[in-house]
Amino acid sequence: MSLKTITPQELKELLAKGQPIRLIDVRTPAEYTEVHVQGARLVPLDKFDPQKVLAEYNGQSQEPIYVICRSGNRAKTACERLLNAGYANVFLVEGGTVACEQAGVPVVRGKRMVLSIERQTRIAIGTGVLAFTILGYLVHPAFLLGAAFFGAGLIFAGITDWCGMALLIARLPWNQCGGSCASAPASAASTTDSSAPASPSPATPLCSPQ
Repeated sequence: MSLKTITPQELKELLAKGQPIRLIDVRTPAEYTEVHVQGARLVPLDKFDPQKVLAEYNGQSQEPIYVICRSGNRAKTACERLLNAGYANVFLVEGGTVACEQAGVPVVRGKRMVLSIERQTRIAIGTGVLAFTILGYLVHPAFLLGAAFFGAGLIFAGITDWCGMALLIARLPWNQCGGSCASAPASAASTTDSSAPASPSPATPLCSPQ
């Protein structure tokens, strides 16, 4: 079953109609709090259960579900889970939140800033390679195996498009938002396109991370 996509411009036009849509953001709570497309509801990928999501959306209704992340990789994984659960009307938002913001799609921006999971993962892997390389030269050559392990992990992630370290980093405390998946309060957030019709607020999130 092929994965359908929607461009940021098409999403912008859809939101401009003022009708509620099923838009799910699968990033971490911290990323979501920093900035998210207006009307998106948070279901972090590490807690993404397609059956629970479909139950929230009244089960078998085949209205479109649009899935978004930062740049598209995590959203693709979530879309595949929905497809495997038998829900065919799923759309991947091309380019993710980054592309949507660049295209002028209305977003809600909070005050909190956090590095993306992708950047945190690169920093962690780079630090690991550097540390094991230094230990290999200064302490014992066996430590070079640690650097090789990180390199092999990168190759595996590139081939499979799955990165276990990224999933672990997503669970770290600073990537959570104090136990609530609610969007940033209106008083602490701003919308980049005030002329766009206000889409329904994601008042009740689809998850409550522990």
